[in-house]
Amino acid sequence: MKRIAVFASGGGTDFQSIIDANESERFCEIAYLIASKEGIGAIDRAQKHGISTAVFSKNAYPDLDTLYTELTYLLNVNRVDYIILAGWLKIIPESFIKKFADRIINIHPSLIPAFCGAGYYGLKVHKAALEYGAKVSGCTVHFVNEIPDGGAIIAQTAVAVKEDDTPESLQNRILEEEHKLLPYCVKKLCEGKIKKDGRKVTVLP
Repeated sequence: MKRIAVFASGGGTDFQSIIDANESERFCEIAYLIASKEGIGAIDRAQKHGISTAVFSKNAYPDLDTLYTELTYLLNVNRVDYIILAGWLKIIPESFIKKFADRIINIHPSLIPAFCGAGYYGLKVHKAALEYGAKVSGCTVHFVNEIPDGGAIIAQTAVAVKEDDTPESLQNRILEEEHKLLPYCVKKLCEGKIKKDGRKVTVLP
């Protein structure tokens, strides 16, 4: 059974969706929650479910390279197969991405390539979609490469934008879809049913 580490920086609702799906139909072992700081909700969720946790705060390291070198060691020692970014807001250096090439996936709250890349996270994404006048938004699960939100797309779910939407209301409806799409993709990844050929990704039934 494949072992995953989930990276989170906030409340951890996407992380919880993976926990719940895996408890319902076991498809992986959640080896670690990697948190970007102390006191976040994701840590409470991990502790409640007996999942090992490690905190990698940038304030505790002289630079990002040192942080990610130690993180790489932890992941390798614990035989982690895949890394799942579920609201991870810390910069990831290219050297780390290369060490785990095609083994890191991320969920982003828009239909990539719209409203993505550097600076687009959290409510900023939904605010941008509304200001642009988009009629459809949604969420995307993709492989991670050296370009922010630039990796090959695995799966997407569209969400209609309502006339009276606020960034918060749009975020809430998209989150509901994230909580379905991310566990689905993690399950397929761990079952070996995601095939990648350059930018073309096929999800097998």
